[in-house]
Amino acid sequence: MKTLGIYIHIPFCMQKCLYCDFLSGPATGSVMERYVQALCGEMETEAIQYKEYRVGTVFLGGGTPSVLSGEQIRRIFACLQACFRIEPEAEITIEMNPGTVTKEKLDVCRAAGVGRISLGLQSGDDRELKALGRVHTWEEFLRSYELCRQAGFTQINVDLISGLPGQTAGSWQDTLEKTAVLQPAHISAYSLIIEEGTPFYETYGEGRGTGALPDEVTEQQIDQITKRFLASQGYRRYEISNYAKPGAECRHNCLYWMRGNYAGFGLGAASMVENRRWSNIRELDDYLMIRKREKTVGSCRAGEPYRLSLQEQMEEMMFLGLRMMQGVSCDKFLRCFGRSMEEIYGRVLEKHRAAGLLEYDGQAVWLTERGIDVSNYVLADFLLS
Repeated sequence: MKTLGIYIHIPFCMQKCLYCDFLSGPATGSVMERYVQALCGEMETEAIQYKEYRVGTVFLGGGTPSVLSGEQIRRIFACLQACFRIEPEAEITIEMNPGTVTKEKLDVCRAAGVGRISLGLQSGDDRELKALGRVHTWEEFLRSYELCRQAGFTQINVDLISGLPGQTAGSWQDTLEKTAVLQPAHISAYSLIIEEGTPFYETYGEGRGTGALPDEVTEQQIDQITKRFLASQGYRRYEISNYAKPGAECRHNCLYWMRGNYAGFGLGAASMVENRRWSNIRELDDYLMIRKREKTVGSCRAGEPYRLSLQEQMEEMMFLGLRMMQGVSCDKFLRCFGRSMEEIYGRVLEKHRAAGLLEYDGQAVWLTERGIDVSNYVLADFLLS
């Protein structure tokens, strides 16, 4: 039986952060209730496609899923269990933000089989949090973290962002130290990206706000601090932006990077099953209306599924797989495509190995530390077109 990951999108949050371009925003209680009903209806309708699949990972993300009530969260997980064949040892994750975590919601999650909580801290500095437009403080994060521990959760991820306005190498070091003292099982350390359409883009995009963001030297210092400090605390870097205690790697995210099958439910959610990709519509009113009147498979899709060409599959295997420290297996490439990696990418491999950006031993290919620092440049070379 084939394995499937499931992503469920909750497009609601208490307040839109200034840097965020995700499909999310505040909503009334009645809208959230209608959405939960529509989401469960979508899963019930679409489940027929996945009768031959076992679900190995589930990720409830957003937005902020924990803005929902405990009862709404319970109903989503009950629907999931009723519609799909969930493996007994499945990794089930829910994202939560400080200030929206309660004992009731955590108890609901434990009863539903959730074993992993992802908490969005972003920074341990209250001034930086305010600059991001976050609605919580460091102390509120600590209270939420302690509630998770008291509820029995041992697999906790903490999200952090570097490169923030006004951030220094010292303030980033302080955030890492304060976080590591808590001994979460997993830490995601992302670099800030200024996305079009966000308030941050209006302030800092296209060279605006020069001097407010860390300069290149500071960013390099931050990168060095991150990998050295977290390694000293027992966290293994297994993907460019992700660090875990032994055995605590996020299986759901690894499924994306290794091009496994995953089905997305909810507003704008993306799916990739047997090399066919599609996404759901992105307008909330349209989604709610369609779910009210349509009960057919695929009614929420933004368009027809797109089958990836062999070339696109090769490209994805390389530029997604090379994000992981283990790299890409040459044997897997040959099994999937009937052609060797050297035949397709020989010149690219040799170019970046000679520059010290790739390691290649005939069994696998992976980025060196220097290669990780310029990963976008390296990965772009694996686009065959």
